[in-house]
Amino acid sequence: MYKFLIACLFSGLLFQDSHTIRWNLDNRLEWSDFKAEPKPSNNSVSVTASGITFSYSSKKSETRLIDYNYTVRADFYPNKSWYLKEKVDNNILNHERLHFDITELHARMFRQRIETTRFTINIDNQMNGLHDAINKELETLQKSMMLKLDILKI
Repeated sequence: MYKFLIACLFSGLLFQDSHTIRWNLDNRLEWSDFKAEPKPSNNSVSVTASGITFSYSSKKSETRLIDYNYTVRADFYPNKSWYLKEKVDNNILNHERLHFDITELHARMFRQRIETTRFTINIDNQMNGLHDAINKELETLQKSMMLKLDILKI
């Protein structure tokens, strides 16, 4: 089996792209979704670019938060994702899907934190703090997964 290192890109803000694929259990990634030209390095055979995209709006008075709305989703960026056709198989595709699933897991964790946070008039700082924290956790787990694969020489 080929040794490979999967590079993951985490922040939806870094890779705003006109074409994204939202995570959906009934619509799993296929190799045809990976549209970027291959850029092999460090023995990588594929790259999944995904991230958490979020937005929110709030209504405030001078002294308090009145209401807020938010959207959080896990997105895959086809034009930033690639693979080496001659070196991949279904096991590697399942591995790439797992990277996207991990992004969705963190999007769900982010939604849960938003739902359980008592926001104040400082909602902007609070939302950005939650987003930064979840992205750090996402990055840590994705890197951990890559390091384990490198140790296993997969």
